[in-house]
Amino acid sequence: MVNDDILAKINARLETVTKLPKMKDGSIVKLLEEKGISRRDFLKWAGTMAAIMGLPATFAPTIAKAAELADRLPVIWLHMAECTGCSESLLRTDTPTVDSLIFDYISLEYHETIMAASGWQAEENLEGAIEKYKGQYILMVEGGIPAGSSEFFLTVGPHGTTGAQHCRVASENAAAIFAIGTCSSFGGIQAAAPNPTNAQPLSKITNKPVINVPGCPPSEKNIVGNVLNYILFGTLPSLDAFNRPKWAYGLRIHDLCERRGHFDAGEFVQHFGDEGAKNGYCLYKVGCKGPYTFNNCSRERFNSHTSWPVQAGHGCIGCSEPDFWDTMGPFEEPLADRLYHTAFGGLGADATADKIGIGVLAVTGVAIAAHAAIGALKKDKKGDE
Repeated sequence: MVNDDILAKINARLETVTKLPKMKDGSIVKLLEEKGISRRDFLKWAGTMAAIMGLPATFAPTIAKAAELADRLPVIWLHMAECTGCSESLLRTDTPTVDSLIFDYISLEYHETIMAASGWQAEENLEGAIEKYKGQYILMVEGGIPAGSSEFFLTVGPHGTTGAQHCRVASENAAAIFAIGTCSSFGGIQAAAPNPTNAQPLSKITNKPVINVPGCPPSEKNIVGNVLNYILFGTLPSLDAFNRPKWAYGLRIHDLCERRGHFDAGEFVQHFGDEGAKNGYCLYKVGCKGPYTFNNCSRERFNSHTSWPVQAGHGCIGCSEPDFWDTMGPFEEPLADRLYHTAFGGLGADATADKIGIGVLAVTGVAIAAHAAIGALKKDKKGDE
């Protein structure tokens, strides 16, 4: 009954979106066919997206319909202080996935990396898109944003408009706002101490609600999935304490990791290149921050879903957590014995999920280390026998 009610609401929403003017010729179905992706594969992708977003498998046709309507909602994508890695994760692929093709199909009204215009023409395009689609467009911002007296560290266009001002103006009339990547979500490496440009997350620049989609970069499914969520529901998804969608950031890397069994068995890589590393043992002792990091990397992976850092042999560095550059380093040493000296406290990763305070969090951190140590001791004793 609950699912029926949700489906009814989604169908009503999709009827509204369908009535919006089509902004591109052709269709996503035709585009997929041209790239060799069948209707069957498209529906399999839709079923996967339904599962990722916490919806029943029976919603797959509805997800597919939402994807077909992706061109009804214009997107304005702003670049701030960043490396363009989030855009590259969608654009640079030799075997385009359904996710990247859908993003190609979306009506990108402004995106500095791929647009032909520059200078005053680019500025005119941005201003025109904001005015023409007022209250309708989705705003996506990539990169940290110099703020306050340091705004001048990032200026855009021939008139020297600051990046922060661009974000404020574009946010004012956006239907939904997404901070794409850790830099835009939390400041990223630009905000690392001593933060000379006073780089700030998008949420500190605008007073409008911002959905954070962190990662360095986030997976393409986490980016496209949020667009689909907005098409389906027309509202913000359920968010955690850091305004991250729970459907994508509700579990820790540790919870989903394929090496978790080795952690529980006390089988650890002691140093890179040892026998444990060759056997795929847990990377906790060489610095993996999976127990403190919320993301779905191990499930979604990267490079056309073929691999992710832990599978490739290096521990998670916690890049989807706030201030990871300062709080998670050194990246190749365990974090537990330094929990008392980090900025986690009541704002830490465990606190995000469990709503616990600094005292319990510290105990939790020590418990993780203790669990690892006890597991290793048992492993050693077994070896001696």
